[in-house]
Amino acid sequence: MPFWVCGCCGALRPRYKRLVDNIFPEDPEDGLVKANMEKLTFYALSAPEKLDRIGAYLSERLSRDVARHRYGYVCIAMEALDQLLMACHCQSINLFVESFLKMVRKLLEADKPNLQILGTNSFVKFANIEEDTPSYHRSYDFFVSRFSEMCHSSYEDPDFRTKIRMAGIKGLQGVVRKTVNDELQANIWDPQHMDKIVPSLLFNLQSGEGTESPASFWKEKESPAELTERCFRELLGRAAYGNIKNAVTPVLMHLDNHSLWEGKTFAVRCFKIIMYSIQSQHSHLVIQQLLGHLDANSKSSATVRAGIVEVLLEAAAIAASGSVGPTVLEVFNTLLRHLRLSVDYELTGSYDCTNIGTKIIKEHEERQLQEAVIRTIGSFANTLPTYQRSEVMLFIMGKIPIPGMHPTLPEGNRMIQVMLLKSLRQVNSTSLPNSFLDPLLSFALQEDAEIRLLVLEILVSLIDRHDNLPKFSTISIISDISVLKLKVDKCSRQDNLFMKKHAQHLYRHIYLCCKEQSSVRPHFEKLYSLLALISMELANEEVVVDLIRVALALQDLALSSEEMLPVYNRCAVHALSSAYLNLISQLTTVPAFCQHVHEVIEMRQKESPYLLPEDVFIENPKYDKRRLLFQQAKITEVLGGSGYNTERLATPYVPQFTDEDRLSKRKSIGETISLQVEVESRNSPEKEECVYSPVDSVGVEEQEKERRRQVVEKFQKAPFEEIAAHCGARATMLQSKLNQIFEITIRPPPSPSGTITSSYGQTQSRSVPVYEMKFPDLCVY
Repeated sequence: MPFWVCGCCGALRPRYKRLVDNIFPEDPEDGLVKANMEKLTFYALSAPEKLDRIGAYLSERLSRDVARHRYGYVCIAMEALDQLLMACHCQSINLFVESFLKMVRKLLEADKPNLQILGTNSFVKFANIEEDTPSYHRSYDFFVSRFSEMCHSSYEDPDFRTKIRMAGIKGLQGVVRKTVNDELQANIWDPQHMDKIVPSLLFNLQSGEGTESPASFWKEKESPAELTERCFRELLGRAAYGNIKNAVTPVLMHLDNHSLWEGKTFAVRCFKIIMYSIQSQHSHLVIQQLLGHLDANSKSSATVRAGIVEVLLEAAAIAASGSVGPTVLEVFNTLLRHLRLSVDYELTGSYDCTNIGTKIIKEHEERQLQEAVIRTIGSFANTLPTYQRSEVMLFIMGKIPIPGMHPTLPEGNRMIQVMLLKSLRQVNSTSLPNSFLDPLLSFALQEDAEIRLLVLEILVSLIDRHDNLPKFSTISIISDISVLKLKVDKCSRQDNLFMKKHAQHLYRHIYLCCKEQSSVRPHFEKLYSLLALISMELANEEVVVDLIRVALALQDLALSSEEMLPVYNRCAVHALSSAYLNLISQLTTVPAFCQHVHEVIEMRQKESPYLLPEDVFIENPKYDKRRLLFQQAKITEVLGGSGYNTERLATPYVPQFTDEDRLSKRKSIGETISLQVEVESRNSPEKEECVYSPVDSVGVEEQEKERRRQVVEKFQKAPFEEIAAHCGARATMLQSKLNQIFEITIRPPPSPSGTITSSYGQTQSRSVPVYEMKFPDLCVY
């Protein structure tokens, strides 16, 4: 065709096409012709109805250049499109955007990484534009899928692979920004989109762990992991109340599918990002999902469950600072249920799993899970207000199996008792609810040494309000307590009322704990701490007097020959009594009291150091008890001179035994009968009074044990008729004694009819029924 024909045809082309053609130079290396670009922009602003045609023509040219591998012109076309988008905000821009998105899609579908990155950058610029008019028909499904795919790029060249992944992350960020606030768009929070976006972000977040910053050729200011975290936070920050579940569920599924609970580090990091990014009033929704996921994994391995619990620990601690609403007790209820489940798994050794059949339990993994649950309970409880901590403690206490109520799995009940008491120990509360103390102290009488120790640890942590406990962590004789710098406040009215109601209960359990043969050094140290803290936190003058009486009663307990205490326990009780009297004497600041205590301690240091806490572990102790005891009369005299109640001080402390003490031991029938016979034999007049001496106590103990064994064996093996006859004879004897007592103490009423004469010539009053009595007329109405 002749040249003049081409020129003629060119002159007949529409103006918008000529303006578009003019922005492309002959050599693409020269870049966009800026002067002609300004003319095109001015034309588009002047005739906005032509904008859709401009876009369609640019799209046509770009598609042709892509097919011909003329990538320079492709870049120029995209630059022109970007400038037109930034300049034009008219109502007809929607049609232009369709052409723009079509071109971006064309670039994203290309095999060339540079084209994919170019298309992504243009899309990100478009995503930052606030359009004046909404779009009713635009769809971003392709872009969500394509950007998510780019996030998982496995391109051979590591540099391009990183760039493609970062482009994918930016693209997803752009999609979220463009759609999250547009009610007319397809909901980006739908599972079909979230199931692609969230795993793509987590994949890059995980890939960046432990890696160094990208190379210097990289022009980006942040690594893929940093960009991913920022994008993830932005996504979560935009989530409304109804969208939290759809955003968190893919996180849970991703951690499940890639076995990321076991490592715990990445899972914890993910949920820290979630909890700090979402609005605080939505925190309880995440907690609920984690609790539900823990339930869903009740038959997963212990490491998976432990990982979920660790994540729950971190998330619940963060949520507690905001609003956790009704999920507080739900958290504890779920954790306690899984604690019980773990104990059952450990005891049975295996359980049936629907997916893989029977699963063999690893005991150490279950123990790790149990410790994780206990830490989580304590951590979450300690973030709650004081009044809620009290409720939580009562809630946990209500879950502890009562001794003897569950005979089918006694070992399981013991384990769950220990676990729940450890959970209570984790709660840092200075409130001691009345309804909490009684059930707690009932466990202080258990024969199990570990349970008793846990109860003592819980008690001292509840009473310690001024952090004095570390100063009494070990039992010792302190010559000058001023070096401890104790914090002591005046006992409040509330504490006075508490001690008035519960003091005797506390004293009794302290006394009974000292009688337990299985008590070891930690028990006596905690008893010392308990006595010391009561003296400083809950003591008035009456309490101080009672505590001194208890300490002296413990001394008598160590001397008693009726108690079957080993030599070590007797010495340990002496050591406890001496350490506490040394402390309380200095707290009362009565010089004569301090002097008497100091004298006894000095004599013990010289002659019997094994009666003091520093040397209580010595073997074969020998001492003269008459010279080395604290004298109640002396203490009563010196304290009475300082205004203390001498009558109360002079009265020895005797604990009142209740049905609770008897039932808590859970002894067998034989042991119970043996105990009864033992008490009777001790109280019989024929039995000579024994004086305790630690030298021969070992032989006495052996004799007592043998006697008790014979009694138990008799009641276990003897015929029923013989046992029944024995018990019947005892009952008859008891009834006769009662009749004698009643005859002595209860006199018959005087008889108006006079007296009667017995066969022995003695006059006795005859009891006459009321209806036969003769009353004077004045007494009858």
